[in-house]
Amino acid sequence: MADPIETMRLRLVEQVRGVFNDASKGQKPVPPSDDALFKRDTPIRLVHADLVGMMTGGIRSLMLQMLHPHALQGVLDHSNFREDMHGRLQRTAKFIAVTSFGHRDEAMKAIERVNRIHAKVGGTLPDGTPYIANNPRTLAWVHVAEAQSFLAGYLRHVRPDMPFADQDEYYRQFAVIARALGADPVPESRSEAEAVFRELRSDLRPSPEAREVAQLVLSQRPKGTPPALQKVIGAESVAMLPDWARHMLKLQKPVLTALPARAATWGVGRTLRWAFRQN
Repeated sequence: MADPIETMRLRLVEQVRGVFNDASKGQKPVPPSDDALFKRDTPIRLVHADLVGMMTGGIRSLMLQMLHPHALQGVLDHSNFREDMHGRLQRTAKFIAVTSFGHRDEAMKAIERVNRIHAKVGGTLPDGTPYIANNPRTLAWVHVAEAQSFLAGYLRHVRPDMPFADQDEYYRQFAVIARALGADPVPESRSEAEAVFRELRSDLRPSPEAREVAQLVLSQRPKGTPPALQKVIGAESVAMLPDWARHMLKLQKPVLTALPARAATWGVGRTLRWAFRQN
């Protein structure tokens, strides 16, 4: 007789994998490799393995990225995000998974593929200013927004007492990917990340289009995701934003729902870590 708890665990694992991998297109989870760019149980693999931290951090990161006019225009001009936001998020998640956990050869192929795509992306801003996707400074903002956000999700939901030395190592490891993508400057420690974040903040601008993307991301509910879970993940992502970023995106900081949302995401995270511990 099948163990009902084990059956429930396997069903949950399958459901979550279905959110990040489109089975109809033959997509499968990335198998962790011992010959990856990074060793097992090192900071980048621990941080990027936590689903709730990555979901909340990923949404936070995307909202921050869209405040950069060049990054935003690239999405507006060269993406079908309005029709396929879930697909865009899936592709980003797959890239992070391959470069963090996959065999180093597959990781480098993924990086080269992104570089080829970026080389073809460019255009002009509404004011006539030219932009290109492989601008090192724009890529630096995308990277630091991701790195800070993913780590913030992990610290908030998994390991608030993560030693500073491990946090610095996380930035050093993630810098390997950022440099291969052409980003500059690239931080290699928490203090450097904070400095780069402050420096590049001057490049950001509020806009109706950035607010539109933020609303689309917050309202996105991948197939199989319970509505209640989507709401608490969104609330946590907004709560994690700096006050100035919420102001630029015209988002209200959750107040009445803040504690319930954090408790809910903590509970979901604990359940998912239990479900995936044997996979």
